[in-house]
Amino acid sequence: MKQNKLIAEFMGDSTRLHGLQLQYHTSWDWLMPVAEKCLTTDEPSDGQHYFINDALLTCNIEVVYDRVVEFIKEYDRTTDYNKVTYYDEQ
Repeated sequence: MKQNKLIAEFMGDSTRLHGLQLQYHTSWDWLMPVAEKCLTTDEPSDGQHYFINDALLTCNIEVVYDRVVEFIKEYDRTTDYNKVTYYDEQ
């Protein structure tokens, strides 16, 4: 999944990009540190932290994963315009 690679890069975890199956979309142990980093990172646009908080209240990993991915995409758009095309491809 490209989104898992996006998350690993956001986390600065290049070691997880090589040879390991990334489990951000299936493991709370992998996803929660990402949500925490998102919440402690300046918002790329208004409301992004609210959307993550709201997603966490659902206790649904798919919902939280989607919100984290959207946060990172928006963050990347505001910090590095070269990433937009690559990550927006499905």
